[in-house]
Amino acid sequence: MRFDAGEHIFRQGDEDRSVYVLQTGLLKAYYLSDEGKENIKSFIQPGELIGSLAAAYFKEYCSFSVVCLEPSVTVELDFDVLYAATRDDLEMASAMVEHLLNFSMKKERREREFLTESAEERYRMLIDRSPELFDKVTQKDIARYLGITPVALSRIRKRNASRK
Repeated sequence: MRFDAGEHIFRQGDEDRSVYVLQTGLLKAYYLSDEGKENIKSFIQPGELIGSLAAAYFKEYCSFSVVCLEPSVTVELDFDVLYAATRDDLEMASAMVEHLLNFSMKKERREREFLTESAEERYRMLIDRSPELFDKVTQKDIARYLGITPVALSRIRKRNASRK
């Protein structure tokens, strides 16, 4: 499936039972509060999967939205078909487990960073882990991902620039 920049793959509240594999482009997954505040869950890069497990597996509504930050191409996989295939195909089951482990490790790392690291340290870790994001993502979105204001991000960037 092809998507333009700014186009949503799914929105919070949708009933979307698919899993998407990003082939090209860049996606942003985010939560929208009742007050309209956007909190960024993650950025999805080529080769990564995205989908709402609550919607796909538990048949609930999507708890977050996914929007394309640049033109993107995904492969859409029906979760029920994918899940059924893992019961009959050991190779498919192994691939699913591998993706779920990678997803879980990514979430565990993000949770640990939020609970144990300062905003400045989270910023440095993001630069080390994904420097390409800083050329593709707005400073406002970087700040939202780090859980800080754009002003705080500006101060952190200034301090880090002076250390180089």
